[in-house]
Amino acid sequence: MLEEKSGSMTENTRSVIPARKPDASRGCDLTGRVCVSTVAYDARATALEYGLGIELAEFCTAYNMDVDFGKWDRIARDSMEGIDLRVFHAPFNELCPAAIDPLVADVARRRYAQAYRLMAGYGIDRMVVHSGYVPLIYNKEYFAGRSIEFWGEFLRDKPGDFTLLLENVMEDSPDMLRDIVRGVGDKRMRLCLDIGHAGTIVSDLPVDGWIDGVSEFLKHVHVHNNFRLNDDHNPPGEGLIDAAAALRNIAGLGSGITFTLEARRGRESAEWLRDNGFLPPHTGAAPSPEYM
Repeated sequence: MLEEKSGSMTENTRSVIPARKPDASRGCDLTGRVCVSTVAYDARATALEYGLGIELAEFCTAYNMDVDFGKWDRIARDSMEGIDLRVFHAPFNELCPAAIDPLVADVARRRYAQAYRLMAGYGIDRMVVHSGYVPLIYNKEYFAGRSIEFWGEFLRDKPGDFTLLLENVMEDSPDMLRDIVRGVGDKRMRLCLDIGHAGTIVSDLPVDGWIDGVSEFLKHVHVHNNFRLNDDHNPPGEGLIDAAAALRNIAGLGSGITFTLEARRGRESAEWLRDNGFLPPHTGAAPSPEYM
């Protein structure tokens, strides 16, 4: 997720944007491949009602692994109880694997090691990370080179069934992220496309262009929407991104890609998937063992 930005579009501005009508006939069934992020207050209830997995977001802020860890650990375990499809979102605030200062890079190294141990203790084998890239601060070639070194070292002692998912946040195109994964050259590292981030003002490339750009390494997708100026994390149908078209495009790349609803309102997001034909009308189905 991007950091919260000050200001927002006015209600009058939002109201002139027509809502897209649901069209279930144009969907494609994603049953067993969808999680809901715990950024949503109703994540667990939504997961149980719609047969979804859980992506843990409690530790996106690193100090939750330290301060009041017992509280956050209980929240995380309660969220996941009885749900087999799980993804872990690693901390990202102020973490930069490609930092110029080696002491800063070492903070990232220790935090990601801490997050990995926590994730493994939860029985999860997929971890989403941000690149840490900030436009106008880092040279892209330098950043890619340092990132390749950092993530190659990180993966050195990880088991073969672990998957590290590098997510776009403030990148203006998928090129650098693709270069990092290609440079690491390890099948345990793949890409997480966040279509909400791709659709903000940080990038002029259409979401379809992002999909084409990451398709070689795409393994996971964050689904939410916005009105371009802010990283609103709205449900998929509330914003300027044609989320239905994006999901159809991604689904056509193969059945091994999973998805997380990363909006702040989980049930509304799941309803949108159902109404647009991405989930069946009947609810409560368990996630497929193929993705556990």
